[in-house]
Amino acid sequence: MTTRPETEVHRDTGDPAPVEREVPSDTPTGPDLEKVIARQVRALRKASGLSVGDMAAKVGISKAMLSKIENSQTSCSLSTLARLAAGLDVPVTSLFRGADTARDAVYVEAGHGAVIVGRGTRVGHHYELLGALRGQHKRLEPVLVTLTDASETFPLFQHAGTELLYMLEGVMVYGHGEAEYTLRPGDSLLLDGEGLHGPNDLVRLPIRFLAVTAYPDHHEE
Repeated sequence: MTTRPETEVHRDTGDPAPVEREVPSDTPTGPDLEKVIARQVRALRKASGLSVGDMAAKVGISKAMLSKIENSQTSCSLSTLARLAAGLDVPVTSLFRGADTARDAVYVEAGHGAVIVGRGTRVGHHYELLGALRGQHKRLEPVLVTLTDASETFPLFQHAGTELLYMLEGVMVYGHGEAEYTLRPGDSLLLDGEGLHGPNDLVRLPIRFLAVTAYPDHHEE
């Protein structure tokens, strides 16, 4: 089956541009240095339009040795790495891209998210944080919101960034600016956080929805 590339808007021009989100099945998933170097050398060689034989001749190593490097069957000496980088016309550091890079992930078991205090806590809104990463990834905040008989429609919210609401249970009328949206299980609402927003009518309780906020890069809490 052939997969079609997803599209995203080009940052500079605003035009749709294809983006590949899938990666090759042999992409290293850990700090295996030989695999990282193998993948980088192979990808850079192919991007240069060189065959294994042409590349080997260009950098002055045997075709068999280059094949072993590209299949992570041998460790490269520093001199060999330098020759490969020169032959590919890239910095040596390009051959290590992806090595020894920590990639955080947070697993939260059902019902064990951290309970956080928000503006609606005092009026019966229950907020459960579903994980938080560090650094630049901290700007994404996923929260499970639960409203019950003890909840009120107040308060309204306003913040920088974009927010996605995904309805899981119950029915509510949610306001954003001058507009109102009736949300039922499976419905979603993507909104500009700068517009005043919040639940206007709790139609059928209990209500549960996922609220994911993407803050700007330099957002300060």
